[in-house]
Amino acid sequence: MQVHTAIYHPDLINEELYQAALTRVNSDTRSRIQRFYRREDACRTLIGALLLRLLLRKRGIAVESMAVANTPEGKPYLVDQKLDDEIGFNITHDSALISMAFAPGAYNPPAFSIGIDVMKTQLPARDTVDSFIAMFEGQLTDLEKAQLTPDLPAEERIRRFYWMWTVKEAYTKALGLGLGYDFSRVEFDAVRREIRIDSQAPKGWRFTLFTTSDGADLYEGVVSEFIGGDLAEIRDQASKDTTSWMSILDAATVLERAVDELPSIL
Repeated sequence: MQVHTAIYHPDLINEELYQAALTRVNSDTRSRIQRFYRREDACRTLIGALLLRLLLRKRGIAVESMAVANTPEGKPYLVDQKLDDEIGFNITHDSALISMAFAPGAYNPPAFSIGIDVMKTQLPARDTVDSFIAMFEGQLTDLEKAQLTPDLPAEERIRRFYWMWTVKEAYTKALGLGLGYDFSRVEFDAVRREIRIDSQAPKGWRFTLFTTSDGADLYEGVVSEFIGGDLAEIRDQASKDTTSWMSILDAATVLERAVDELPSIL
């Protein structure tokens, strides 16, 4: 499993670079990006699409012939991959961070079982810690709620909550499920660093927890992937060296590479 991450600073992406990078995605993707009202949302989607295309180019796949489809539940996957070289991927973004996780396709084609979620560990404007957590109580387990009590420091409560939420999001993304999955079926014990699905250890699943910073902003992320076997594996990589499996670039550099390395598709 690998993760490619881009950090998006809008002031570093001028109009010329943005328009040039748009020509490196196909017409359907380009139309979808251009429908966004806010330029920031368009850029995040464009960056995610280019992360995938740059990966495929590195793997020797002609990006102009690449096709992405969606499962009935809406999970994207690559069409017509070579059977001995298939990959699964998942892309997520929050605030300044855009991340793509990918791994060899081994289980549950065509989208395969991999999911990623990242979240900036801050409260939305005008929310208190209590009011923010209360909005999600119906999707937390009794143990999770007990680990978010007001007697804890506010910063610790926020960090614990985001670990719980990113675990839930990454797992359901790996399953390829849309809205409607009961998040309270997924439990993250933030103290013991244990995960349970329907009160059981998730056999065959690996969860990788990591953190990334953008200046003073801290992001928590989780990759969930089904790798088979009888064990449930939790890789706690938070605040550790992740350079062996995660690359981080400024988003402007991603766009510049795309313009330099990918063919124009018009």
